[in-house]
Amino acid sequence: MSGLSVPVNANDHVQGRLDAAVVLVEYADYQCPYCGEAFSLVKRLQQRFGEQLCLVFRNFPLVQSHPQALPAAITAEYAAAHGKFWEAHDALFRSQQQLGEVVYRELMRELGLPEDGLAAAMDDNHNLARIQSDIESGVRSGVTGTPAFFINGRLFQPRQSFEELYDAIVQAIAEKQ
Repeated sequence: MSGLSVPVNANDHVQGRLDAAVVLVEYADYQCPYCGEAFSLVKRLQQRFGEQLCLVFRNFPLVQSHPQALPAAITAEYAAAHGKFWEAHDALFRSQQQLGEVVYRELMRELGLPEDGLAAAMDDNHNLARIQSDIESGVRSGVTGTPAFFINGRLFQPRQSFEELYDAIVQAIAEKQ
């Protein structure tokens, strides 16, 4: 079983407490339909498990298959620089079928962020380096596709569906008690 090669750190996007019973690290691509499916499930899991679950998001855009994956990731990172990562993350997944410049500009207006700053961010090496760092950590951890989940540092591989995440989280919580 593969493990998370780069521990959760200050550069990560974290929702919840790192001392939660379960730290769920997700590598995802904003344009990947399976990631969109998992997004809804993860939201339900967060509601169900509350403070027992901490979510960590890392970018893993599959640019050969999804041409809007990288621009969407850059949009999320630009929002993160303004303290609005999770708002952008959620909006990008909800708008997954329409990803593109119009959606990104509209999102900037909704978040109250300067659109011209986003245009500059698309060419900013800092954002690309941040995303590349996520990709490299995923590759070192054995990520080959999206979404990829790690539960308390261990790769979670569903047998049939992502719904199996629920049982795996219940088991991980039980192991902590």
